[in-house]
Amino acid sequence: MKERRLLIALLVLASVMLFLGALPIRGEEEIYNAVIRLHVLANSDSEEDQALKLRVRDAILEVTEPLLRDCVSREEAQQILEKHEFLLKETAESALRKAGNTTDAVTVILTEESYPTRSYDSFCFPSGNYLSLQIRIGEAEGQNWWCCLFPPLCVGAATVTEEEAKDSFIAVGLTPSQYKIITETEKPVYKVRFKLLELLFG
Repeated sequence: MKERRLLIALLVLASVMLFLGALPIRGEEEIYNAVIRLHVLANSDSEEDQALKLRVRDAILEVTEPLLRDCVSREEAQQILEKHEFLLKETAESALRKAGNTTDAVTVILTEESYPTRSYDSFCFPSGNYLSLQIRIGEAEGQNWWCCLFPPLCVGAATVTEEEAKDSFIAVGLTPSQYKIITETEKPVYKVRFKLLELLFG
């Protein structure tokens, strides 16, 4: 009987913690609304298709960097990407053709997507729903690649400095306290989230 009560108590506690862990931290909503992610999905996990994915990524970034360079809001960046959607599709297709791939189709859409927590050297994006420029190659069944397209942190995102990241986010409207959510990944609420995920899915 005692063991059953303990089990029920643990299940209730786990449910409460999962609920709390799923709630946005104060300020996360502003991050979701300030960012556009880039999501490139490879045709398959073959070595060739994964290499093609990176070619497409590089070609897209080469085009979007000057397009988004002077944007001051996500809304402005979104409008520019929507206006140049055909150009982005042509760019991705051209990268494939130059690499010798003449069969895979490309789909380019702006859509809301759910992302897991993503950590870089100097900052961390909380999990949640983000506006995403999605590039689907062929069957889009291979490993994917993503980064922060706006503010423009994609190039060298894994090694971008905290100061560079902070300047970029403050420039598009985040307050310093909101920006701290990206860098202060050791907050108790994050620890709870990560620990629960480890216990449940590890």
